[in-house]
Amino acid sequence: MSRSQDGAGEQATGKVIEQRGLWLDEMEVGTVYRHAPGRTITEADNTWFTAVTMNTQALHLDAAFAAGEPFGQRLVNSMFTLATLIGLSVSQLTQGTIVGNLGFSEVAFPKPLFHGDTLYAETTILDKRESKSRPGQGIVTLEHIGRNQHGDVVAKAVRQTMVFTSDHAEREAASQAEPAN
Repeated sequence: MSRSQDGAGEQATGKVIEQRGLWLDEMEVGTVYRHAPGRTITEADNTWFTAVTMNTQALHLDAAFAAGEPFGQRLVNSMFTLATLIGLSVSQLTQGTIVGNLGFSEVAFPKPLFHGDTLYAETTILDKRESKSRPGQGIVTLEHIGRNQHGDVVAKAVRQTMVFTSDHAEREAASQAEPAN
């Protein structure tokens, strides 16, 4: 049993804070979130992701080949960059509050990411609205920007997600408080 389950964590302050993302009604259009920490990308990360996704592109796997190409070295797989960029935002924005992703648009990689680079992420809330067909849920449009340790933009993506409103938490808490029959 964890501390939050046995109540021991509540004795000191009487308060329990559980990490979660934001509910739809907590998100404000125009707000920028800078996510911490960044993520330094290793050769092992890039090789593993490239292999597990069956992407045999020599620019990601073959150092001798990549040395003769325009960047002179292997590039981090852009799909890994995108997945990590989105992942860096989860704990602050959507952990436990998202219903699911609806789609991505405007995905771009203006500069490459290399082994040893650190990816930093920020997200801007571009738009939000309550769902017309799904009460207690809404659609949020997020713009994710990834920068390397020099501040260069290496990735950008606009993402639409379906997110719960805070009513969801209240309904869930009420259902857990009801005694089981």
